[in-house]
Amino acid sequence: MIKYAALLRGFGPLNPNMRNEKLKAVFEKLGFKNVQTVVSSGNVLFESRPKNIRALEQKLEKALPEMLGFNSTTIIRNQNQLLKLLKKNPFKGIEDTPKSRLHVTFLKNKLDVKLKFPYVSPDKSYKLIGIYESSVCSVMDITGTSTPALENQFGRQITTRTWKTVNKIINKF
Repeated sequence: MIKYAALLRGFGPLNPNMRNEKLKAVFEKLGFKNVQTVVSSGNVLFESRPKNIRALEQKLEKALPEMLGFNSTTIIRNQNQLLKLLKKNPFKGIEDTPKSRLHVTFLKNKLDVKLKFPYVSPDKSYKLIGIYESSVCSVMDITGTSTPALENQFGRQITTRTWKTVNKIINKF
């Protein structure tokens, strides 16, 4: 069995069908083992026999609207991929501050944008540190009234987590 983390985009725990207990039940009904959720933002750990990650993502993306009534881009990483990201220590020497947060944006598709790192957005709302394991590490300015639109840079097939949440996911494995 391989340990995986499913990262759901647009997960809102205020929606009754997006609560952790319902999400966990869907994964269990699909036959996944040792299902656990991590914080209430669409992070599900599970075990499955080795499979193609794309096939697992498609299975979940089909099941969620059928079983819970919502669509969600699902991005899956296995435990080893997340451990490699942790070992890279992409935020070495950088800390969360009252004005900024460390974020990891997980990409579903291979990046087709060429950037030089570090890259600072034109509006200075975020700084991209680098790309590791198909994940973009960034420092986000949280003082503005809107969330920086990484979608414009990387498309809609992404989902973002704080570095603290990524560490919670890894620690829960």
